[in-house]
Amino acid sequence: MMRKSTSFVATILMLLAACNKESADGSPMEGMTAEEHAMHMGGGGGAMDSTGAAVRNPVHMTAEQQRALGIVYATVQRSALSRTIRTVGNIEAAEPNEAAVTLKIDGFVEELLVASTGEAVSEGQPLLRLYSPKLVAAQEELLTALRLAARIDSSAGETWENATEMLAAARRRLAYWDITPEQIERVEQTGEITKTLTLVSPVTGIVLEKNVVEGQHVTAGMQLYRLADLREVWIEGEVFEQDLQHVREGSTAHIEVAAYPGVHVMGRVSFVYPTVDPATRTNRIRVTVPNRDLRLKPGMFTTFYIDAVIGAEELVLPTEAILATGERDLVFVREPDGMLYSREVLLGSRAGDLVQVLGGVSEGETVVASANFMVDAESRLASAGMSMAGMDHGLPDSTETQSNPTMEHHHD
Repeated sequence: MMRKSTSFVATILMLLAACNKESADGSPMEGMTAEEHAMHMGGGGGAMDSTGAAVRNPVHMTAEQQRALGIVYATVQRSALSRTIRTVGNIEAAEPNEAAVTLKIDGFVEELLVASTGEAVSEGQPLLRLYSPKLVAAQEELLTALRLAARIDSSAGETWENATEMLAAARRRLAYWDITPEQIERVEQTGEITKTLTLVSPVTGIVLEKNVVEGQHVTAGMQLYRLADLREVWIEGEVFEQDLQHVREGSTAHIEVAAYPGVHVMGRVSFVYPTVDPATRTNRIRVTVPNRDLRLKPGMFTTFYIDAVIGAEELVLPTEAILATGERDLVFVREPDGMLYSREVLLGSRAGDLVQVLGGVSEGETVVASANFMVDAESRLASAGMSMAGMDHGLPDSTETQSNPTMEHHHD
């Protein structure tokens, strides 16, 4: 038995040595797929089926041969399957929390009250004082309409209604220029026209951009400030196309920030973009993260991990059990009689050392989990009418079964 096993291993080594020599000589072996490689080992004359795929014959190995090759088996079983999707991204201000301070009237910046980028402001805080001849004229119209409405009795009918409408129109005009109700009321109560009127912040946040200096002439439509509330931020990243099926809105994300080693932040996927980048085959996603202490700053680099649950009861196999030929995925299934049959399988998601099996095998079946390339080579040789020394094909005959009691015992 030892001589037979030694002969078997020696034959394998000779075949591999021949393969390496041929590849080194610049033969067509270079660049071959695993399936073409196995065909070449079988003399290049392996039989082909109707689809053009190489035919594989059933293989039978003794326990001695299995030990020599290091063959082990795995059982197709159901298991909870999950994986972690890792990607990188940058922190950005959340778009709904951004605001622009844009002028709706021409004028001159009389005094700049928030003068630098990065300053924190609160809602209603004064930003600048603006002098505008149009604003001065609008205040005069307001006071005139106010005095006229006060002199006309409400019993005057249409005249009183016209005076009231003029007053309301003067107030609306100032409001349309972002003059606050408090400022309008102050003009009406004091009866004094102010040279400058104050523009205030519409939100609580941080000044991301400041595009104005004191004394500058500004025109309608010009953006003076860009503000953002950073108490909640976005992280924009990309995941590969094949991972997209496992990323859903609401998925938990674990975030690590390069600026704070060891700090762990939690967020949730809030949006999955509807398009895939055709150049990178990636899909952009957005994670929303609370930022009450304002430690997370736009532009920071992050790494984040998304926990993806593939299924609670999925058919799984070790990834090593899969023989990828380049065109299809195969496993070698051990039948009750000990024969090894090749079978095509349909694979799903991979999770660490396991892979989801969508079809081709059933729960409880036993497959080769290691050295399946050597099993495949022997199966291909058998289809070409060849054999490695010491290996049998088909069912074992009664003579060998009687002389080798360990024939039916397989190494698991």
